[in-house]
Amino acid sequence: MSIARLDNYRTSPLIAVASAAPAAAQQLAAPTLVAVPSETEARGFALYVGVDEATAAAAGTNLGAIVAALRATLAELVPGAGQETYAAVALAPVGTGGRSVEVVRTALRDPRAIDKLVSAPTNSDLPAKGIVIDASRNKVFADGINAELTFKEFQLINYLVENEGNTISRSEIIDFVWADDELNAPNERTIDVHVRRLRSKIAGYEDIIRTVRGGGYRFDKHPDVLIEG
Repeated sequence: MSIARLDNYRTSPLIAVASAAPAAAQQLAAPTLVAVPSETEARGFALYVGVDEATAAAAGTNLGAIVAALRATLAELVPGAGQETYAAVALAPVGTGGRSVEVVRTALRDPRAIDKLVSAPTNSDLPAKGIVIDASRNKVFADGINAELTFKEFQLINYLVENEGNTISRSEIIDFVWADDELNAPNERTIDVHVRRLRSKIAGYEDIIRTVRGGGYRFDKHPDVLIEG
């Protein structure tokens, strides 16, 4: 993976722009969301965006236009700040797996992204590609990269895996995953939203969670899935 100035960018299979955005600016304005060590001051922030040229083009735009729009918005929020930005693109080999934003963070050497690579399973017998469900650590790795599932998302996929071959109804998922949190338990229609978010975090392997019309969801033994722990 490598980094290139946006000005020099032409084409790449996987792109992301590091720049500023209003949503991030609003979050930074909240003291409870930003931990600044003593004797230091916040001088700015980085926003990693997992959008490639094909996705941008499908939306009728391009990476350069997106960066220009973000800079314009920043200038409106903080006059003069539009010039205090630096945009870069993250280049990755064709076919690189994992979530785009995680590939981007790794290419741009984000410390937490590097930590994820270090924490990924190192067993040489593990497949280079695929899903690894590490039950001992409550983690799921997609192509060696931590999918960063929430605890409940992990419980959901792990429950389906433990009941391999069986269709699990939405009500049964609620009863298991939210057994200790009934106050915040979703309804059956909302379960589809949780499953959709889970699938988005294992992009490329969404089909390991099968939808059974009128029944719920099911996990069948899959060659791309390795269960550890």
